[in-house]
Amino acid sequence: MIEATSCGGVVIFRGKILLLYKNYKRKYEGWVLPKGTVEYGEEYPETALREVKEEAGARCDIVKYVGKSHYSFEVSEGTVSKEVHWYLMKSDSFFSKPQREEFFHDSGYYKFHEAYHMLKFANEKRILEQAYDEYLELKKGNLWGKYF
Repeated sequence: MIEATSCGGVVIFRGKILLLYKNYKRKYEGWVLPKGTVEYGEEYPETALREVKEEAGARCDIVKYVGKSHYSFEVSEGTVSKEVHWYLMKSDSFFSKPQREEFFHDSGYYKFHEAYHMLKFANEKRILEQAYDEYLELKKGNLWGKYF
């Protein structure tokens, strides 16, 4: 078993969530949240911010840690067991630019119910629900715009 760790973000601007559309040789198609591999010497929050900037071109601030998800997949060397640490993030605009080198072909901000149904993976839907609930609580307490 190959262990791997990634970090990513549920990015929100004006109540909408940033998604990326990935299409790799028609084998891997679907809408996902931005995330990527931790580099040597990097802290998890640094990885999450860097990956969101690289994959989606979005400038963000971390609001809080949301939780982690696990999944596994097969590669020629064996089974990869991946743990992903997720952060709730606030963007400063609706700007996004998908990273073509990583096979992202589209990006955009969507309302919660749209984003939820667009996401390809159940574990990302669960993280989206958790992060959006946190966002709504902060907004309800007038804390979202004030401190973040």
